[in-house]
Amino acid sequence: MATKNFKCIACGKSSLSKNEIGINKKLLGMKSKNFYCLECLANLLEVEPQDILDKIEDFKRDGCKLFE
Repeated sequence: MATKNFKCIACGKSSLSKNEIGINKKLLGMKSKNFYCLECLANLLEVEPQDILDKIEDFKRDGCKLFE
């Protein structure tokens, strides 16, 4: 599901997914108003994109409502 109102503040990618918005809020703070796409967030945090995807799956399993 895309969230059309949000763009990546680093690369400009539009239509960030609910998961991308959710992981930004989880990792950078619930009050975050600027969001990164998966690739740019991984670069910012100096991790691999797959590490973030794995963390999203963990949060989903835990029942976090920020994720699809």
